[in-house]
Amino acid sequence: QVQLVESGGGLVQAGGSLRLSCAASGGTFSTYAMGWFRQPPGKEREFVAALRWSGGTTYYADSVKGRFTISGDNAKNTVYLQMNSLKPEDTAVYYCAGARPATGYTTRGAYDYWGQGTQVTVSS
Repeated sequence: QVQLVESGGGLVQAGGSLRLSCAASGGTFSTYAMGWFRQPPGKEREFVAALRWSGGTTYYADSVKGRFTISGDNAKNTVYLQMNSLKPEDTAVYYCAGARPATGYTTRGAYDYWGQGTQVTVSS
């Protein structure tokens, strides 16, 4: 069973940066791609970014393109989300997720494993 643990959330002013980390353990060979989702207060969980380990293909939501960067360290089984130029609307609980092979990685249904989430709050 894959376990995912996020870290790096916190409070930041608008325009600032944060880097989230997600460490995976336990059967990580079954994780074909890693993703980040977020759930703003009172809203549905939404896709943010994803990384396929094989080939390094990345995917981004339009709302974060050019500001967020997903990367990974396969040797450490860790994926990162560098968030720059943060806006108040980026405030959410951010979740790391792991997927086995699927046809796409931008929807919740593609993911089999989820972390507990880390809070990101951007003040104006």
